[in-house]
Amino acid sequence: MKQTYIIAEIAQAHDGSLGMAHAYIDAVAKTGADAIKFQTHIAAAESSIHEPFRVKFSKQDATRYEYWQRMEFSLTQWKEIKVHCDEVGLDFISSPFSNAAVDLLEEVGVSHYKVGSGEVNNFLLLEKIANTGKPIIISSGMSSFAELDATVAFLKEKNCEFSILQCTTSYPTKPKQFGLNVIQELKDRYQVTVGFSDHSSTIEAGIAAATLGAEILEFHVVFDKEMFGPDAKSSLTFPETTQLVKAVRNIDEALQHPIDKNDNSAFATLKQIFEKSLAVNKNLPKGHVLTFNDLEAKKPKNYGIVASEFQSVIGKKLTKEMKQWDFLTKNDIA
Repeated sequence: MKQTYIIAEIAQAHDGSLGMAHAYIDAVAKTGADAIKFQTHIAAAESSIHEPFRVKFSKQDATRYEYWQRMEFSLTQWKEIKVHCDEVGLDFISSPFSNAAVDLLEEVGVSHYKVGSGEVNNFLLLEKIANTGKPIIISSGMSSFAELDATVAFLKEKNCEFSILQCTTSYPTKPKQFGLNVIQELKDRYQVTVGFSDHSSTIEAGIAAATLGAEILEFHVVFDKEMFGPDAKSSLTFPETTQLVKAVRNIDEALQHPIDKNDNSAFATLKQIFEKSLAVNKNLPKGHVLTFNDLEAKKPKNYGIVASEFQSVIGKKLTKEMKQWDFLTKNDIA
């Protein structure tokens, strides 16, 4: 039975504040999401002073390397985050950006590994993650099918349990960039669980993806879209997140209950009420030959000839005089 696995991503929305990270955990738990996802950064292992900003948003970090340093938590702090997630019923997921981050997350006890779009071709990191034996979620944002083919072959060779998310690396993503068609293409090509990673700052992208068969839905969340940080304007607020979760759960239920249009027996009573019987729309004498312009259809059904059979009475003679709006029965025509 399909139930979309919903992941609310915090990423760097905590802005390096442990207190804010814990506040996000409590907020996500109230939305009904299944999991919360962080990013685990160890600046010295993953970056250098030469790394440029994707978006030069920070007035307090001279370099992106310094920004990553400010986003770091200690092992003890990560363990506290994991305990908090357990307490509120959220799966704790994180994206590592270095082998050192994988070692840290193994000590913390992560349930899944998320591989970001920029790491899909980083086979050194994939090898490290694969060796943990944990399930892996791959984001396909910047990858061509040729690149994904290589990554999938690598993971299959390692006997990894993995899934793939359709993703567009654009912040915020515009509707023409959603790539909803790719969801089914990924399913057909790789025969694995497929989902959708969204950066549109809207709920309609996730609703559409769930309807089209995405089994995992991931999106950024933030307390306010005007907050400091690189992803705020590409995120959902918590009221939007709650609305999206509710919508996706309803879609899941709908998809689990297909309708058989060959069987309408459940509507027998309603059909009696809403469908109509033939009547005459004017006073007519006995012997009158009925034409289309003599007929009307009135509720309910089965008080006269059913309206769908009107052609069968045209050209027939009345066997008696009829008053305007009388129902027309088979006994009234010859």
